[in-house]
Amino acid sequence: MLIDSHTHLQVSQYDKDRDAVLKRALDAGVTTILIIGIDLETSLSAIELADKHENLYATVGMHPHDAKKLTPDVLKTFRELLQHPKVIALGEIGLDYYRNLSPPDVQKDAFQKQLDIAEEMEMPIIIHNRDAYMDILPILESRQGQIQGVLHCFTGDIELMERSVEIGFHIGIGGIVTYPNAEEMQAVASKVPSDRLLIETDCPWLTPQFRRGKRNEPSYVRAVAEKIAELRNTSIETIGEITTNNFKTLFGTE
Repeated sequence: MLIDSHTHLQVSQYDKDRDAVLKRALDAGVTTILIIGIDLETSLSAIELADKHENLYATVGMHPHDAKKLTPDVLKTFRELLQHPKVIALGEIGLDYYRNLSPPDVQKDAFQKQLDIAEEMEMPIIIHNRDAYMDILPILESRQGQIQGVLHCFTGDIELMERSVEIGFHIGIGGIVTYPNAEEMQAVASKVPSDRLLIETDCPWLTPQFRRGKRNEPSYVRAVAEKIAELRNTSIETIGEITTNNFKTLFGTE
């Protein structure tokens, strides 16, 4: 039993074979899939898709790339959508200083406004971070005890992982951990506390090594689990059990 805690199955890359992708996921033992919104349109389509399948859930939020689109009306809509029974988190939100598609100040403002809503509504958050730990972690530390969530597609070192766990966050490990040159990521995956570990694909991107360069999909989260099991000297069944329990605890699913 595996859970893919971060996918973008609503995007156009799956329009021709989405049902087949979902069947392959079930065949691979992936029992639950979380579909992530990155703006209003993809948040709405994530909910629409989740409504059609019992084992799918959705999030809503504004990605830092599009932070400048976070108007008061969009914020109001997100607040309303967070009450939908299939919506279990706010995200993905955060900061991205690698591409800087929105100015850093605009990103930080959008991040804080969405954190305010998550804190008010007691919703977990999905954090996007790229080259921005120096700002993200102090912001989260200032809200320690008031908010929880996952640092998705974690790419920091062990020190940053420990700091993130200390303030109550989970660590999302994806396909990067399977890459031969990802020694630092593999070290992190081997040391994340068992009660803070989540697995993900971030599909259609970041495909594991065995299919690298091809479109990613939820069934491939099994390769992530297998690599983490190898690194932690345990079984894929154990990784499946602990990450499934962590997901259910964090997001309140059954």
